Amino acid sequence: MTVNDLYNKAILSLAGNITRSGRLEKPDASVFLDSPLCGSRITVDIRMEGEKVTDYAAEVKACALGQAASAVMARHVVGQTAAQLHEVAEQMRAMLKHKAPPPAGEWGELEVLQPVTEYKARHGSVMLPFEAVVKAVDEVLARRAEDSRHG
Repeated sequence: MTVNDLYNKAILSLAGNITRSGRLEKPDASVFLDSPLCGSRITVDIRMEGEKVTDYAAEVKACALGQAASAVMARHVVGQTAAQLHEVAEQMRAMLKHKAPPPAGEWGELEVLQPVTEYKARHGSVMLPFEAVVKAVDEVLARRAEDSRHG
C-alpha cells in the first residue's frame, strides 16, 4: 500500500462532508490543537450540560485524513458523555498504534481510517479531533469542579 492508497473514496467522501463547521457563540470550552508533523490544526468549541456534550463546532485545517476523522466526530459528538469520548479516543489511539479493532457502534465508520496504522506520520492528523474534544470536555469538567469547591 502506498500513501496515496490512504485517500480512498470513503475517506474523501467523509472529508468533503464535515458538518458543524465554524465556531460557537459562548462555548463552555474552546481548544486549539495542531500536529506539527503534518501541519494539520483544529479549533473545537463545545457546550455541555452535566456530563454530556450539547453543542459542537470546529474549524478544521487538515489533510483528508484529519478532515474525515473530524467529520465522524461532528456527526456523533453531541449527546456523548465525557467518559464515552475518552473511550472512543483511546480506541482510536489503540487502533493506530497497536492495530487494535476500530471503534464499533455509531463510531464504526472510523474503520475506514484503519490503513493509517501503517503511516505513523499521519496518526497526529487523525487523532486531532479526538484529542481536542477530550481536552475541551476535561476543561469544562475541571472548571466546574473548581467552581463548586469555591462556590
